[in-house]
Amino acid sequence: MPQFSLTSTVLGTPDPGGLARFYQHLLGWDIGTDEPDWVTLRPADGSAGLSFQLEEQHTPPTWPAGADEQQMQLHLDIEVDDLEAAVAAAEAIGARQAGFQPQAGVRVMLDPAGHPFCLFAD
Repeated sequence: MPQFSLTSTVLGTPDPGGLARFYQHLLGWDIGTDEPDWVTLRPADGSAGLSFQLEEQHTPPTWPAGADEQQMQLHLDIEVDDLEAAVAAAEAIGARQAGFQPQAGVRVMLDPAGHPFCLFAD
C-alpha cells in the first residue's frame, strides 16, 4: 500500500491572504506560499498546516445549520491554555463568537470568512 501523509487542511475564502494572516496571528505559524489565490501556513515542526484557496463565491456555513442553510463541512479544534483570554485574543484579530454555544468549556468561534473553529482548554 502507498504511504499517505496529510499536509494541509484547505479553507475556501474570498480573501486567502487575509484569512491566512488571521490564522498566522492566532496560531503563530509562518506563511509559506503566498500567492493571490493560494496561501499556506505551516507550524515550525513541519507537521500538517492550513492552506487558503480563493473561492470568489464562498458562502459561509451557518452554525448551527438549519435544513435549507449552508452546512458546515468541517471545523478546527484549537486547544488553548486560558479559554477566556484566547477568546478575547481571537476577537481582537477578527473572530467572533457564534450565537449558539453547545457546551461549557468550549467556545465556538467564527473566523473572518465565517468558518467555525472551537477553542477549548484541556
